[in-house]
Amino acid sequence: MPRCLSRCTVLLLSLFAAPTLAAPPQVVSTTPANGDLAVDPSVDQLVIVFDQDMSPGGRSMTGGGDTFPKLIGQPVWRDPRTFVWRVKLEPDHEYRFGVNSPSYRNFKSAAGESSVPYFVHFRTAPDGEAASAAGSPEEKLTPEANDAAIAKLREAITQRYSYRDRLGIDWNALIDEYAPKMRAATTQRQFAASVLAILGQAKDKHISVRIGGETVPAFVNPVRVNANAQVLPKIVPGWTQLADGFYVGRYDDHIGYLRIDAWSRDTPVGAYITALQMLVQKDWAKAMVIDVRFNGGGDETMAAFIASQFVDHSVVYAQHVYADPDAPGGFTPVRQRTLDPIRFGDSKRFAGKVAVLVGPAVMSSCEAFVLMMKQDPDCKTFGDTTQGSSGNPRPHELGNGLAVILPSWKSMDPQGREFEGIGLEPDVKVSATERDFADADPVLDAAMQYLRQ
Repeated sequence: MPRCLSRCTVLLLSLFAAPTLAAPPQVVSTTPANGDLAVDPSVDQLVIVFDQDMSPGGRSMTGGGDTFPKLIGQPVWRDPRTFVWRVKLEPDHEYRFGVNSPSYRNFKSAAGESSVPYFVHFRTAPDGEAASAAGSPEEKLTPEANDAAIAKLREAITQRYSYRDRLGIDWNALIDEYAPKMRAATTQRQFAASVLAILGQAKDKHISVRIGGETVPAFVNPVRVNANAQVLPKIVPGWTQLADGFYVGRYDDHIGYLRIDAWSRDTPVGAYITALQMLVQKDWAKAMVIDVRFNGGGDETMAAFIASQFVDHSVVYAQHVYADPDAPGGFTPVRQRTLDPIRFGDSKRFAGKVAVLVGPAVMSSCEAFVLMMKQDPDCKTFGDTTQGSSGNPRPHELGNGLAVILPSWKSMDPQGREFEGIGLEPDVKVSATERDFADADPVLDAAMQYLRQ
């Protein structure tokens, strides 16, 4: 090939090749730091640092109410990766906000990729004399009380935390490392800061620390939802919101759509009843899409309420063992979880095809729902691997006003495979970038193709 023609070919290929999208940006640090329980209330700047250069043209600070920081003036970009907004903080106050969310995604990289949603939680310390006194009298801790709390923390982690061995952490050594700082703590929040640092090593979203009426997560793991909440109402016919995070739709060819964002007892009963009527009403839908890509779990019994319409006999959908120091090997014998059919009047099992849409935001009780739905022979899952996080968390009092909340079981699929930190693979994997969801939904498209076959 002549050199000129060769160069032209390379140039044309470079011009017409599909663009390679950069990895989506992520938050690498915030000031105040996420999880800090003793932030100086005089801090007057909120700083968010990303892992790559960002576009200065947009932002999405999510949240509201009394826990949302009071922002002053307009924000600035200190450099292409550092976002700064002046703020006024109150002493002894809890703050929560999000950097982007599944619905609001205007923090974007210079390449146009939205930042992975990140949730920030911190609390300011008491001000003035209260701060110098290290808290009110009822919060004052002693070394002796702290020693007893350290012993209870050690027992809870090493004997009652079901995933204690997952990452090979030497918990006793880690507790010993922080013990001097915990023993010297004079307030619950000082003690809790060390406990959170210890438990954060587990990278387990089901671990938290309770201080009075406040619960603080030990680990925040932002994930990208493989969907666009702003696009779905435009592309699903008959889109109707029944409650917060609870939506239905219906295609002209009698394919129903149901999106549930949390398995919550706070969702009005009427929403669940309407969804069930869709499933049991003759000829309403010949096939169903159930979209749980935004669903991070909740009450497993609520998930079973929906899944029960897709089985005609009792089926095993999951197994688990509990951490028990008195049992051989430290765990109880395997216990099975079953799904039973629930019928209304003369209704029967929904016999049409079902497509369940899943992704990396799906965890906990929603992963149990996915396992329930997999027991329906007419069901296929579409999307991406789920998060792999289940724990049935339970509290353990430390005796100094604090409690650690730790997973109590190891969850497994019906074949006995653990999926903590691994997730559940979909039957049909749909690889897509954020740009693919700008005005369409490739996961939903793949599901619809299957249902229409």
